[in-house]
Amino acid sequence: MTEVLLVTGMAGAGKTTVLKTLEDLGWETVDNIPLSLLSRVVLGPDAQPSQHAMRPIAFGVGARTRDFDPEALIRRVEQLRTIDGVSVEVLFLDCSGRELARRYAETRRRHPLAEDRPASEGIAQERTLLAPLRSWSDRLIDTTRLKANALAQDIRRAFERDSGGTTTLIVESFGFSRGVPTAVDLVFDMRFLRNPHWEPGLRARTGKEAVVADYIASDPAYDEALTRIEDLLLLLLPRYHAEGKPYVTIAFGCTGGKHHSVHVAERVGLRLRNAGFSPTITHRDLPGHAQDAIEERPQGQ
Repeated sequence: MTEVLLVTGMAGAGKTTVLKTLEDLGWETVDNIPLSLLSRVVLGPDAQPSQHAMRPIAFGVGARTRDFDPEALIRRVEQLRTIDGVSVEVLFLDCSGRELARRYAETRRRHPLAEDRPASEGIAQERTLLAPLRSWSDRLIDTTRLKANALAQDIRRAFERDSGGTTTLIVESFGFSRGVPTAVDLVFDMRFLRNPHWEPGLRARTGKEAVVADYIASDPAYDEALTRIEDLLLLLLPRYHAEGKPYVTIAFGCTGGKHHSVHVAERVGLRLRNAGFSPTITHRDLPGHAQDAIEERPQGQ
């Protein structure tokens, strides 16, 4: 059986977050595929579903997709559903117009239907365009009040396949100046490391940037401390799973949540992913990050 999920909905409502989460769960993901290629990708060159076990595949489609037409999309999906061996589900992501406008203002992005007009006009036009698709979809998630990690958790619960009770793992960065996150299982204080905030050339940068990461990593305590933390987590996480704990959240904090904690969360998340885990990495206090605007800015923009 070829399992297909179409992820659509309002631009800015969380499609990027959903696709990245599905990818972490082992799904194949394709964003903004032209509708004319949809059947070809699902069925392959022989125009028949594969008889072999395949990973589920998710497609992101919406107002940014070339030649996007909701009615045409509905027809194509209905055609795919007539084919034996193909299962197609459609997920629609909705969000209030006010929240979408706030997210566009936060990220300084232009709405795809309002390149030279206020984002609110594009949002209204898109809502009318997508109305048939919204009412026809199999699932609907309203992300108005959801932060990125909450949306990712919802997607994990709904679409994780053959998990065998796998523990959902969240790795989060935060700033102590804004308080410790709630519902956290393990908290590590990174304020013992060199602080890029006091370097004029680094203060405006973030822990995601290589120059900041190199500065933090130059601290004499860095290698041993991070290695010990990672080794501890690799020891504990299988134990949490064995005890049936469904969620584990690991939080790394620094003063402002912009430098140390962000870098360490990214590094530890990568180490855990390389060890076979599927962590969702979030940065609560990183300006303009996905907890305020669920859709991240695409690379190069």
